[in-house]
Order: sequence, then structure tokens, then C-alpha cells
Amino acid sequence: MKPLWLILMILGGEGHKGGLMDIDPGLMFWTAVTFFLVLLVLGRYTWKPIIKTLQEREEKIKNSLDQADRARRESEALMEKNNAILARAELEAQQIMKKAQESAERLKAEIFKEATAKAAEFRNAAIQEIDREKTAALIALQKEVADIAVTAAGKIINAALNPEQHKKIVDDFISSLPNQKN
Repeated sequence: MKPLWLILMILGGEGHKGGLMDIDPGLMFWTAVTFFLVLLVLGRYTWKPIIKTLQEREEKIKNSLDQADRARRESEALMEKNNAILARAELEAQQIMKKAQESAERLKAEIFKEATAKAAEFRNAAIQEIDREKTAALIALQKEVADIAVTAAGKIINAALNPEQHKKIVDDFISSLPNQKN
């Protein structure tokens, strides 16, 4: 045991009292041993858990960034899809409006055509009615004129002809006149 004690004394420097800047081999040895022991304890019990925790945290941050990037890409894809849907909806709305305008124009033309046809039909019916009334009025006028002529002729000639003979004479005269439809 004496040799170990002697080595420790030499390395420990118990007999040597130096200044602050003096190199003491014993102090250097024990400082190195203590450093390596602290390094060994820290490496085994502290550094590994710290490194493991840091790696887990790094992995968690990386996963969070990946998820955020995926979410951003998905939201961009959804935005593009929404924009496409909006554009398609706007196009469909424009097409519906165009079809509605075309239908309105077609309906307007049909209504105008029907109204024109009805007006022409009413006009033709009115013209036919006027012609019938005119013909009836002319016939009534011819009969009235014949009666007036017979009465006037009977008074003028004061003859003994009966009214039926006078009427026949006047009717024959009127029928011999040219037919006027004005």
C-alpha cells in the first residue's frame, strides 16, 4: 500500500504548495479523472435521455411540419376545386340565363304570331260580316225602293194595276240594272 500512497501523494502534490499559475501534476490528474468520471456519468445517465428527447422532439416537429405542409397542399387543392366549381356554376348560370332569354324571345315571337293571326281572323270575320250586312241592306233597300216605285207609279199613272203586278214590273227593272257591290 505504500507505493499507492506514495503515487497519490506525488500526484496529489501534498507536499508542494505553489502559486496560482503553477502547474501541479497531481491536480491535473485528479481534474482529468473527475472530468472523465463526470463525462461517463453524464454520458450514460444524462446525455442519452437528453439526446433521445431531442431526437423525439425533432421527429415531432418534422411530423408537424409535414402535416402542416400536407394540410396546406390539401387546402390549396380544395381552393382550386372550389374555384373550379364556382366557375362551372357561373357558366351554368349564364347558360340558363341565355336559354331563358331565348325561350322568352321564342315565346314573344309565338305570341306575336298568334296575335297577328287572331287579328287577321277577326278582320276577315268583320269584313265577311260587313259584306253580309251590306248585302242584306242592299236587298232590303231594293225591296223598299221597289215598294216606293210601285206606290209612286200607281199614283202617277193612276191605273188599275194591282200592286203585285207593279211590284213585278219594278223587280224586273231592278234586276236588269247592273249589280253594284260598292
